[in-house]
Amino acid sequence: MKINWKIFREIIYLAIPAVGEMTLYMMIWIFDTMMIGKYGGELAVSSVGLSTEIIYSFFNIIIAVGVSTALTSLISRAIGSKDYKKAETIANAGIKIAIVLAFIFFLLLFFVPDKILNLAGATKEMLPLATRYAKISSFSFFLLTISSTTNGIFRGIKDTKTSLYVAGSINIVNLFLDYALIFGNFGFPEWGITGAAVATVAGNLVGILLQWSRLKKLPFKISLFSYVPKKDIWEIIRFAIPSGLQEANFSLSRLLGLTFILSLGTTAFAANQIGIAIEAISTMPGWGVAIACIALVGHSIGEKKVHKSQEYTLYSAIIASIFMGILACFFFLIPETLISFFINKQEIDVIMIGATCLQVAAFEQIPTALVMVFASYFKGIGKVKIPFYVSFFTNWFLRIPLSFYLIFILRLPVYVYWIITTFQWLMESIILYYLYKKNIKEMLKFEINRKLC
Repeated sequence: MKINWKIFREIIYLAIPAVGEMTLYMMIWIFDTMMIGKYGGELAVSSVGLSTEIIYSFFNIIIAVGVSTALTSLISRAIGSKDYKKAETIANAGIKIAIVLAFIFFLLLFFVPDKILNLAGATKEMLPLATRYAKISSFSFFLLTISSTTNGIFRGIKDTKTSLYVAGSINIVNLFLDYALIFGNFGFPEWGITGAAVATVAGNLVGILLQWSRLKKLPFKISLFSYVPKKDIWEIIRFAIPSGLQEANFSLSRLLGLTFILSLGTTAFAANQIGIAIEAISTMPGWGVAIACIALVGHSIGEKKVHKSQEYTLYSAIIASIFMGILACFFFLIPETLISFFINKQEIDVIMIGATCLQVAAFEQIPTALVMVFASYFKGIGKVKIPFYVSFFTNWFLRIPLSFYLIFILRLPVYVYWIITTFQWLMESIILYYLYKKNIKEMLKFEINRKLC
């Protein structure tokens, strides 16, 4: 097959800034975990890890994969069909939805974090630290909700660089204040976990100020007070709900899985959290390519070019698999070295358990890449229910029952949980690929019949 370098370059052009953005956000989490681990050890990592899982599970479900993805898909299709008025209306509706959601979840995380953490299975030792971190981080959640929604708007017009610049500014501020406030460097007070949370808030504040200074680059106007028809609000909600529920399947099942792992003790839980933090690095290229795929497929559908959407998807799958496959090699070959960056070298048990988990994770990287890309294809064409149904099946009929029985009942080692997750990603990738091929055939057949008529 002859390589279409134009398609290849277009995906890379959009994906690289998106990968950079995702990587920078992930680096904040990773360096937070590293510094907190060095400062407070196993208990600190477990406490902050549980709070972070809860906060970002809410964030990913409702905003990053819900509203933000909906805006990228809807705006890209509107721009592809040259309907700039529609794109403007959708963008303004999305911002208003984000502000309302930001207030609701801010109030929950600030006033009742202890109840949420108790439901998630926090131990008595973890609860005070985790609650304090969650309360302060509720301000970050508010800011990040609005900025992530705005990122979805920029991606819809094929602008992934603005999000990269915003992530870069957040990283600089956050990491500097992490080092200063966790350990008390440069004359700052030594606040430990509180310092890490404050650093995150400050970074997100700087990021959103930079982002909103670039709104003039949009081909339409963002207004907080413009009138938005109810039908446009409901269009976003109808798209965001299944898209968000797809992420909810994964995030909530992972949170439930964490409660099973907590039953194995804080050593197993800390090793698992460090493994998750490292593995998250490998998902960044996949997410970046998937974001590019949504925008490019959406534009193709807006232009009524089905064959082009197929090319974008297949090239995206290849690119994402190559990137994540390379990182999988590092996970398999040097896992102890990677885990050691996150915890004191004296905690041998955490390092050995985490290393085994990471080696298992190497085998799920390419299936995960394929799931991300084929799910993004369906989001780009507006059929968001398909990846939701597939995710629902694999999470609640495969991952959770197996995890409950093997981890919680039989109390097998934590690496078994990672084997279950690998199996889940493999099954999900096979099902989505089959449905993708079936959908492409139907759309191409429809396009041929339309041209003949």
